[in-house]
Amino acid sequence: MTTDRICVGSIAGAFGVQGEVRLKSFCADPEAIADYGLLYTQDGSRSFAITLTRPVAGGLGARIAGVATKDQADALRGVDLYVDRNRLPSLPDDEFYHADLIGLEVRDTGGVLLGTLRAVHNHGAGDLLEVYAPTRKQPLLIPFTRAMVPTVDLTAGRIVADLPEGLD
Repeated sequence: MTTDRICVGSIAGAFGVQGEVRLKSFCADPEAIADYGLLYTQDGSRSFAITLTRPVAGGLGARIAGVATKDQADALRGVDLYVDRNRLPSLPDDEFYHADLIGLEVRDTGGVLLGTLRAVHNHGAGDLLEVYAPTRKQPLLIPFTRAMVPTVDLTAGRIVADLPEGLD
């Protein structure tokens, strides 16, 4: 599943009282978020010129052009920041943009359909693939490691997971 824009960060709210915001960067190098120039909402209706100011707890401090007060900064809380796909660097064969994985079918090594990849999470210990299947009450969470996920085939639209006994 490809999209024209890729989410590279999110505004977490105000930082301080003079219009600075706290950014969560989803870039491999968090500060690279500032290298893309203008960032957009997913639909492109709004753009943001961002200048990083300093590292802060839980992200990066930043100034956004036109935002001068805490209230204006707080109003942007939860806004996701996107960049056009063609401005992103090419990745090596064994790396993927999360947006390209969402929606792929996930099968076990025997070819049995486990479900569809709904999200990729990272809570600090590595990526987890959230696999949804209508027959399952809870989503299946699979560590996104080479051992657990030996194959990602974007062309075929498929991920192969080698699950340990009892995880499926």
